[in-house]
Amino acid sequence: MLMNPFWQTSRFQIDLAKPQVMGIVNATPDSFSDGGAYFSSLSTSSVLAHCEQLLKAGADILDIGGESTRPGAVALPLDEELARVLPVVRHAVQLGVPISVDTYKPEVMQAVLDLGADIVNDIWALRKPGAVQVVAGHPQCGVCLMHMHREPLTMQTAPMAGDVVQQVRDFLQLAAQGLQGLGVDRSRIVLDVGVGFGKTVAQNLSLLQCQPELLSLGYPLLAGWSRKSSLAMLCADEGDSAEVPTPLPMSERMVPSIAAALLAVERGARVVRVHDVRETVQALKVWTAASF
Repeated sequence: MLMNPFWQTSRFQIDLAKPQVMGIVNATPDSFSDGGAYFSSLSTSSVLAHCEQLLKAGADILDIGGESTRPGAVALPLDEELARVLPVVRHAVQLGVPISVDTYKPEVMQAVLDLGADIVNDIWALRKPGAVQVVAGHPQCGVCLMHMHREPLTMQTAPMAGDVVQQVRDFLQLAAQGLQGLGVDRSRIVLDVGVGFGKTVAQNLSLLQCQPELLSLGYPLLAGWSRKSSLAMLCADEGDSAEVPTPLPMSERMVPSIAAALLAVERGARVVRVHDVRETVQALKVWTAASF
């Protein structure tokens, strides 16, 4: 089945002929990747400034999230997520690029879509009660459906077992087909295998190796490898005196993150969700020049 050449969202048809760089905007004080460097409980001005910095660095899409979904994370109350996210979205929709919101709560989805957000990026793939109705009831917002084993609080305590590629493929296929059954056009749907969400290092690599099998579903893929712990383990320091290899600290994960993003694009992913926007954009320019 042929993949759509664009991603239909609320205000934009995103051209997928060019790999799209989605810049991560964490409006949360407990993000796994930046520890809340851009968030203040008193003001969102630093988050808004970060949005603009990512656009100057070359981001095509901004992905705003108010709740950490790192392994072991506890769910955030609705009111607090709304307080973190809505001021940022209200500003970001004026920046002239597609705005995605990383949330699984239907109330947040509805609120940000009412403000003009373009994409719902849901780690639960619209499985929370009411979420699918919000997206299906919107005229044309984009949606990213992600695979997650268990939930953030417990997902890494007992990772998946069995054929991870087939399980992820089947889950995403059913989620996308169910949404289409409610009248959502397939051009609005992008899929995400959920790197690190209840999966081992080997399983994450298997999903990268087998991307063509996942692409056979006919939907564009979003790849989210940026700064993930699997990369930290793969590049762990195996110093002479170390009995147990030391995973790369967060500050040293940019290079493996870019390598993973390039591999994902080379194997067919059309959107990469990243923290290091400028460096990823530069790497993709080299890849594009050498590929076409």
